[in-house]
Amino acid sequence: MKSRVNSLFMRFAIGLAAWSFLSPWIRAADAPKSDAKPAAKSPSERWEKEIQAFEAADKKQPPPEGAVLFTGASGIRMWKTLAEDFPDQKVINRGFGGSEMADSVYFADRIVIPYKPRLIVIQAGGNDINNGKSPEQVLADFKAFVEKVRAKLPDVRIAYLSMNPSPSRWAQRDKQQKGNQLIRDYIAAGKNLDYIDFWDAMLGPDGQPRADLFIQDRLHNNAAGYKIRADIVRPHLK
Repeated sequence: MKSRVNSLFMRFAIGLAAWSFLSPWIRAADAPKSDAKPAAKSPSERWEKEIQAFEAADKKQPPPEGAVLFTGASGIRMWKTLAEDFPDQKVINRGFGGSEMADSVYFADRIVIPYKPRLIVIQAGGNDINNGKSPEQVLADFKAFVEKVRAKLPDVRIAYLSMNPSPSRWAQRDKQQKGNQLIRDYIAAGKNLDYIDFWDAMLGPDGQPRADLFIQDRLHNNAAGYKIRADIVRPHLK
């Protein structure tokens, strides 16, 4: 009898130990499944490191308020002579990556609005077209940029630098020109907006992009190309 009791006790102890070991997995299996999915990352987050670098620089040396802020894609990022080209202006360069217009919208509250500029000069759209977006989408994203910035800085002036022709993207010229025209029309109907046209200045007598104004990639301007840019932009900064 005693051995039988001991055997039953041993079985009970083993069962209790097994239940203690397995119960967390059993409860987890029986728990209701959540349909919630992790929030999708924005494609713009690929530029996060560049934006953080701007923010780190701003902490070390805060940019002046009331400056002329240049932002947008690599055509701005690679404009290394801004301060020299416009010595009578306070200028800030916040061009980043090979960004699209939507990226400037996404990061406006971090590298545009905090500076409280008197004028924003933005160039973007060429990468959008190159990546398959329509001219209409470029316009929609530019509108979104204007609306987001004006919600916090209602009196700031915004100038759009046109998409310019280049040898490497000459096949995209029709879509680029359509995007330019859509934005030009929107600006003409708006307030405190400006359109700066680079198109014809980058063409030669044959109507083709001037190869002598571009670096080896045939996309970005060289020093001569940026000099033309500066000469065109200068009157718009007054």
